[in-house]
Amino acid sequence: MADEREWVQPSGVWATAVGVARVRALESERRDALFRDPLAQAFAAAGGLWPSSSPPDGEAARRRRLAVAFSIVIRTKFLDELLQQASASGVRQVVLLGAGMDSRAFRMDWPEGTRLFEVDTSAPLDFKASVLRQERAVARCERITVPVDLREDWPGALAAAGHDPAAPTVWIAEGLLIYLPEDAVELLLARISALSALGSRMGLTLGSRGVIERFGADAVPGSAASLWVSEMPDDPVGWLAGHGWDAAGYTLRERAAAYGRPFGTPPQREEQPGGLISAVRR
Repeated sequence: MADEREWVQPSGVWATAVGVARVRALESERRDALFRDPLAQAFAAAGGLWPSSSPPDGEAARRRRLAVAFSIVIRTKFLDELLQQASASGVRQVVLLGAGMDSRAFRMDWPEGTRLFEVDTSAPLDFKASVLRQERAVARCERITVPVDLREDWPGALAAAGHDPAAPTVWIAEGLLIYLPEDAVELLLARISALSALGSRMGLTLGSRGVIERFGADAVPGSAASLWVSEMPDDPVGWLAGHGWDAAGYTLRERAAAYGRPFGTPPQREEQPGGLISAVRR
């Protein structure tokens, strides 16, 4: 019988999710890990990224790669905490937009009655399903996959899958918005807002101002940075307020320090809060 990993192979934007899984697998091996993702290594291996040594590139490229990996670790911890807080407040609906290789349904403790919707296109969800079968993974909540392109009628697909817009939802868009043009980001947020009852929560990661120029200008074609098109607004908190959300913005640097994993170098430029967003529907 053919290896299930041959059924679907990573390609296009969603293939970057396998790279994120590799970062999470490396973090999980640390003695002082900020989180542990027992499925990350399996996702990375199925995508051909484990075991894998660093490519033989220059020092500047190496620093950029380390910076991106560091940001993935910090944002993962940040959103884990946001989800724990939402659960503690009574929210029992979770929607992961562009879910990729996210394994929170399997690695986090969820209150009884939690329903977690993973929204993504069929290709990554099929790839993920083959790995989950191989690992005999068992979700710790009711996990519902919603195969749909976020450029299409995903609210309709989500409703058909059982999402209740009258009940609070916690929405996660992790490492997603940077790949969408500004008009698509606006449409996504408008749709989220229309489906969010009072008390809903949201966690976003946004590309900091100037990140495309710094990382994308000489990025290798096909790499994550080469696909980035959108940065955060000048005033992300005000932007979200206009959509009916009370938001707080943080920098990676301040969250890293709070987690006991401070940056080893001083900032080369002023950082504006907003790369990591926590918001509540009002």
